[in-house]
This record gives sequence, C-alpha cells and structure tokens, in this order.
Amino acid sequence: MEALKQAFKKHGFELICVSNKEEALSVSMSFIKSGMSVGLGGSTTVAQIGLLDYVTSLKDITLFNQYEKGITMEENTHRRRQGMLADLYICGTNALTKNGEIVNADGSGNRVAAQIFGPKKVLIITGKNKIVEDVAAGFKRIHDVASPKNIERMNNTAIAMGKAPRHTMENIGNKFAYIDADVEGRTTIILVDEDLGF
Repeated sequence: MEALKQAFKKHGFELICVSNKEEALSVSMSFIKSGMSVGLGGSTTVAQIGLLDYVTSLKDITLFNQYEKGITMEENTHRRRQGMLADLYICGTNALTKNGEIVNADGSGNRVAAQIFGPKKVLIITGKNKIVEDVAAGFKRIHDVASPKNIERMNNTAIAMGKAPRHTMENIGNKFAYIDADVEGRTTIILVDEDLGF
C-alpha cells in the first residue's frame, strides 16, 4: 500500500487507505465542514459506506443533491451544475491504476467534469476492486465490469418507477476521462480494503 500511496502522490493525489466501510465513513466525515457547499457524483460506493445518508442528514451544509426524490429533471440538471462549483465534490471512480492514475466513464459527464476542474476539493471513495494494472486495463474494466452492472442497476430502477429501460452500452458511458495528475491537495482518494461499488 505504501508503494501505491507514493504512486498517487507523484501525480498530485492523496491516497488514504482504510480497512473497512466504517473507517471509510469516519475519514470521509472529517472532510465535511459546517457552512460548506457539497456536490455529489453518481456512486454506489458512497451510498454503501453510509456517506450519502450522512450528507443528506446534515442541516449546516448546502448540499446539491440531484438524487432527491420528486425533483424535476430540470432541477436535477441545475443541481448537477451547482455541484461542479462546490467546495467539496464527493464521488466514486471506475478504476485506479497502480501507476497512480484515475480512469472513468460517465453518461451525462458531470462526474468526470468535476473530477477534472471546478470544485475546490474532490473526495473519491473506492473499493480495492477498482485497482487495475494500467490505463488500458481501466477502460477494459469500465467496458466489461462497471458498465454492464450499472446498466442493469439503472434499468431495474427505471422498471420499478414504471418507465421503460433506456440504458445501453452506447449511452451509459459516452464521456471518458483519464486523469494523470491534479493540483496537489485538491483530490483525495479513500481506498477501502473491501470490494465496493461497480
């Protein structure tokens, strides 16, 4: 793990390694301060560690929550845009390379855009299952693992809401990002020693 930390440090990323979901939640909570604005990127992992429930329960932050039930698509898009200028942006990732790079795909693009530029601070929560050998392996993981699982998840949600499924391999991941480096201190990655998310 020390070699992995150093690899990410060379790219300007801080990597914090934790043992489990509970520790990941505790460390994540320390980044959230009273009065700050917080944006969210789509992430099963953020929900799995309990961080989504935590931030939605806070009354002393401004949360741009596009996942709030009952909001219109127009409001959803508005909140995504606001989140891209937040003090803190919380999200997951599709892959981390052993060389210290971040690889992602997105449907709408707000998550990859925010990871690249906009929010003052980016907090990425991820499981050990997202670690891959290199960038090519990262994109392969997106195509072979993350995309099919996300398509199934989102289409099942659509069916439950009485809507026709519309997510396919062609539209779920049509915006890709390979991030080689960032301004030192802007991006922190919390790596959990468990398999989490897709």
